[in-house]
Amino acid sequence: MISHLTVLPVALPLLTAMLLLFQRHGQVRFKRVLSVTSTFMLVLISSALVIQADSGEITYYALGNWQPPFGIVLVLDRLSALMVLLSSLLALGCVIFACAGEDVRGSNFHGLFQLQLLGINGAFLTGDLFNLFVFFEVLLLASYALLLHGGGKARIQSAVHYVVLNMAGSALFLIAVGTLYGATGTLNMADMAVRISHLPAEREGLVMAGALLLLVVFSLKAAMLPLYFWLPKAYAAAPAPVAALFAIMTKIGIYAILRFYTLVFGEQAGGLANLGQEWVWWLALLTLVAATIGVLASRDLRQLIAYLLLISVGTLLAGIGMGSTAAVSALLYYLAHTTLVTGALFLLAEMIGAQRGKAGTRIVKGRKMPHSSILSLAFFIAAIAVVGMPPLSGALGKVLMMDAAAGTQRFWLWPLLLLSGLAGIIALSRAGSTFFWRAQGGDDNNERISRRQWTGVALLLLTSPLLVIFAGSVSEYAQATAEQLANPEAFIDALLINTGGAQ
Repeated sequence: MISHLTVLPVALPLLTAMLLLFQRHGQVRFKRVLSVTSTFMLVLISSALVIQADSGEITYYALGNWQPPFGIVLVLDRLSALMVLLSSLLALGCVIFACAGEDVRGSNFHGLFQLQLLGINGAFLTGDLFNLFVFFEVLLLASYALLLHGGGKARIQSAVHYVVLNMAGSALFLIAVGTLYGATGTLNMADMAVRISHLPAEREGLVMAGALLLLVVFSLKAAMLPLYFWLPKAYAAAPAPVAALFAIMTKIGIYAILRFYTLVFGEQAGGLANLGQEWVWWLALLTLVAATIGVLASRDLRQLIAYLLLISVGTLLAGIGMGSTAAVSALLYYLAHTTLVTGALFLLAEMIGAQRGKAGTRIVKGRKMPHSSILSLAFFIAAIAVVGMPPLSGALGKVLMMDAAAGTQRFWLWPLLLLSGLAGIIALSRAGSTFFWRAQGGDDNNERISRRQWTGVALLLLTSPLLVIFAGSVSEYAQATAEQLANPEAFIDALLINTGGAQ
């Protein structure tokens, strides 16, 4: 069973989705129990994968026993294990929250939710560029339907933009994949890294064109400037559990950049080494600037959280742009923090909006909320975590990022990172004071908050203090992951030389 553990994060949500879609007219209770149980099992499986990957050994699972570079392989290393665990934890909080009633506002929510997990986990585990495209399409198809869950004009509008942009991105992805395959003769990422290191000079231009086109695609997925304009409206309009799960979607683009360009275009790539790194650095800083302005200009809590998510995107991409092992280690810690805390904020915004009635999540005066005391406490904890104030994990993550900057990088990163944090404090303080201090009128809202909603939010919020308590262990894992990424030869040897991998 241990030898098949790597495939379970893909197989389990696939089987669960098939069963849920087959039972689409079944009892709601059955679908909820099955979906939550499956997601909880996914957390246990991904935890076991992290423990397995922490040994430092890179293993692969060859589907159909077709060995790389010819077969479809799923690769387990420290980075893929960490990302699968993050997506599983986030999904568990989201699906528990959705079971409070959001899941019955449209059809097939739980089946589509599991298909989304299938695509996300597959993207993190695949070792093949074409199958990365396939898993991207699976998660995108599920996200199209989830974004429209429950209907409404705002969701339809944002979904049109979201679908059109991602279809264009998919077309560019295929063109880039075809170009790279034509130039190298392979789509296995480890095999491509070997072939590019021995690439004839006349093919370097073609490979560079395909790689830069692929960088545009991954930048669209990561929502890097100037390709981020679709995100705020789409995330603000999406149902709360869907928007919270989408917090991991931008990280898939960041993961793809980190995985593909450190492996294929590392130091062994000769004249193509570190391709695109400088572009990523400067565009990351511009993303930080634009997102900071968006935070200050937001007049709706959901949109504000979406721009806070973009600040984290700029911060993470800056870590990639710095190009050092210390920067990658810092961004991995910060990635774990921001994914889970931002997800919690999207869920919390839904609870606040429901309590405020017609005012919803708009940052305007509204009636007093029945549960304002406990909601204000949860909002305060989430706010100080997401902007990076002590003593929660956001502060530690930003300190690690700033400490990783070297030389002139500090001149650019430090002011932008500190100013973005200040903008977040100002914007969230304005929102919090409007929601909880400037409330008017009596309490005529009988909207109750479900225990399932509180469970989902609490599960994600508790990860922030836990990341501080276990900061030593998490930082050590992140450092070991960064060092593993800086040594692409180990990844290549595990797939192409070591034939004793899991079958």
